[in-house]
Order: sequence, then structure tokens, then C-alpha cells
Amino acid sequence: MKGFTRIAALVSAAALCLGAVGATATAAPDGGRPPGVATDWTSLMHGDAASTDSTALRGPGRNGRLLASSTPGGVCAATFVGTDGYPVSLCTAYIAGSPPQVATPVVTLFDPKTAAVLAKLPLTKGGLLGGVYGYLDEKNRVVVADGSGAVLHVGHHRTSRGWKLTVDKRVDIKRHLRGDGVTGLAPDFQGRTWFATTHGVVGTIAPDGRVGSTHLPKGEDLGNGLSIRRTGASILTTHALYEMRAGADGVPTTVWRRAYDRGQARRPGQLTWGSGTTPTYFGPNGDGWVAIVDNAAIPKLWILDSDTGAPVCSLRAFTSSPQGTENSPMAWGNSVVVPSTYGFAYPPMAVTGPSRPGAAPFRGGMTRIDVVDGTCKRVWETRTDRMATLPRLSRADGLIHGLAYRPYRGGPQQLGPVDYVGISFATGKRIVTRKVGDAPLDEPMQLTGMIGPGGVLWQGTVTRMLKIGG
Repeated sequence: MKGFTRIAALVSAAALCLGAVGATATAAPDGGRPPGVATDWTSLMHGDAASTDSTALRGPGRNGRLLASSTPGGVCAATFVGTDGYPVSLCTAYIAGSPPQVATPVVTLFDPKTAAVLAKLPLTKGGLLGGVYGYLDEKNRVVVADGSGAVLHVGHHRTSRGWKLTVDKRVDIKRHLRGDGVTGLAPDFQGRTWFATTHGVVGTIAPDGRVGSTHLPKGEDLGNGLSIRRTGASILTTHALYEMRAGADGVPTTVWRRAYDRGQARRPGQLTWGSGTTPTYFGPNGDGWVAIVDNAAIPKLWILDSDTGAPVCSLRAFTSSPQGTENSPMAWGNSVVVPSTYGFAYPPMAVTGPSRPGAAPFRGGMTRIDVVDGTCKRVWETRTDRMATLPRLSRADGLIHGLAYRPYRGGPQQLGPVDYVGISFATGKRIVTRKVGDAPLDEPMQLTGMIGPGGVLWQGTVTRMLKIGG
């Protein structure tokens, strides 16, 4: 999913309605953990700085079931788990704040045992709200941008009256935003925080608060997160993929730019006209390659050299047509797994511009592609897995975890049982199917889950926070 502006649109719509490892996959090192985050695997929305959407923690697995749930009063698009074990989410509330407002961004703390809401902190709402791409810093504080043009570090503290959320640190970056809103935040290996806005401002915040920024070409928008490697960042716009580095002054500069085929229009099941993927670093040394899926008439997976932007290999993303994806590729070793979101029905106010065609069935599908001797080779492809969340790949149990709908049989879209599923990374076969909810009340909205310690998957839906475990 994308920034709070689109999540806010989903919330508004919901409020109205409601009145085992493959042969070529090695234990290659991941992109590593930046020094300014709390934990490995649970401090960043996409699992690690490289955005592999993978984890070294096991998921719920064969005995996975719904252990607990709560109703936080909104949609929780990103959840993190700190060193103290407490889950904290970036949510968009149906109604919150003083005076009460619709679709307000709220930091929410949950009980790790019962999933009950322990504390909330509404943030400033603006015309363009802060992005869901926050993270947990080294003090277990949520780092997030709000509508005032500030980057906040929100801590949770136990008091004599219970838990309380407070803004422990605030950095004003408003003058760099040029009236735009932050859609992405990520920590780097030099202790800085990178940020990007909807209309192409990219900048960094140094540990001492100094800010440096630049502006990408006019007309290139961002709807995805930032991926970080030890030497820089990968940033994908609606037109091109950038590799960027920040100098001593903190100002990002372009190392290379590679345009991609953005197609003729937005595809049904995507939010913007352009690629729907967050770039994924993987491969040699954990970040030697970067993967995206373009938005061509027949979408392609591209694997590029992270240092030069030169193509390593490319392959049709899916053998079946039409397809496309709004989700970030998962990566492990020399392999990537891409889920299809083609036809997923987002509320009309959540998308940007018309799609072509105007609508399509959400049939689902997922594919694994390996890089072997410089060639992209398809290992497996499924055509019935209708993944309704951004799934998470566990390197500990070899399963892809997420929420899904039953196979498409025609008729109404995205209605019926919502299942927790575990899919084999090695074969693509479904290993686990366990009902945890029903749509539309538990519509998963392609939200991102988080696998935490103890084999627990924390997953938001349109009305609930689910705790799924073995």
C-alpha cells in the first residue's frame, strides 16, 4: 500500500460502507540493518532496508489460527514490533482528534498478548498526510511524517495511569517540501533518515537535524517506498528507477536513472499510472541487484545491476495475461517472488486517474523467478492464489505468509471468507489455509503484515487488528 492519503481514501469509503528452500536460493546475506533501527526484521515495513519483504523469523505455519483481535477504529497499514515486544502501528482512524476529524493518522500501541489497544496518538492531518512508510528507531520510537511538514519520533511510555504515546523528537522539514507531502521514510547506514514526497522531492535528515534535498524531474510522482543499501537508496517514480547517494551536505544526487515502460494508463488493481512496486535489493552481497516490475502492456520483471543500472536479465512477470502488481517483490538469495494484484478493487477515491480497462476480475496469482547464470528463469507460477495483503516470506520456515481470498469463481468480487495462508517458497503449493475473518468487515485492503517473535503475524484489516499464531 501507499501513503496515508490513499489509506485515508480507503478509510472514508469503508466508513460509508460501515455506517522448504529451492535449489538456487542460497542463504545470501541480506541488505543488513541500519544502525538507527530497533530490531532486525520487525522495524521496517518491508522487513529490511533492502525491502525484501522477507524475515529470519518463522511465521504461524501449519497450526496458524486467529489468537486474538481488536478494533482500533481504523485501518492499520504498517505494524512494527520493538525490542520490548510491543506492536505499534501507523493507522488511519475513521474519526479521531480534537475536534474530531475523518481519516486522521493515528499511532496505535497494542498489547502483545491480547491485541487490545493500549494507547493512541492522533497526528496532524493535512491536505497531504504523512506516508505509511515509517520505521522504529533505536529507541523503539515510531518515525513518521505528519501533515504539518515534520518528521516525528513517537515513543510509548508506561505511566502510573497506563501506557502513553508522546512525540519525543520533532524535525521540521516543511521548507524543503515545497507544499508537498511525505510519502516515504527510511533510515540509512550513515544514521540519516531519507524522505520522499508525492511529487518528487527527495531528501535526507542528518542525526544532528540538518536537512538536504533535491527535486526529481517535474511530472515524475512517487507512490512507493524507499529501499536502502549501504551506499545509497533506490527510488522508483511513475516514470523511472533512480539510484541515489547523499553527499556530506546530505543532498541526494543521481548515480543512474533508468526509464521503464509505464504503459498507456493505470492498470486495474494498481493505484497509480506506472510501476506499483517498491524496488527490491537482493542478490550478490545482499544488494548487488535491484528488481522492479514495469507497467507495460505485458508487464516485465527487470533485474538491474545496483551499481550501474545495467540490465542483468528480464522476463515476462507472469505467463498468464492480463496481470500486474501493486506489491513489492519478495526476495531470498537469487530469487524473487511476485504476487499479482490485477483487478483488485480499490475504492474509486483511492486511485489516481482512470484505469484501462475500467475494471477486471481479481483472479490472483503468484510467481517465483530465479537469476541463474545471468538469466531470469521461472521456477513456478500459481493462478488461483488471490493474495489480499502484501505477503511476507519467512526464511526460517520456507513459507510465504499472508491473507487471501478463496479462488475466483465469478460473481461478486472480494467477498466471502478471508483466510490465513502459507505457501511453499520452494514449490508454490498451498500448505496452510485457515479462515480468520469474513469480507467486507475484514477486507485486507492489500495492507502489509508483520511477522514478530514467537511465530506471530500481526495483520490489519479494514476494521480489525489480527494476531495470528501457531
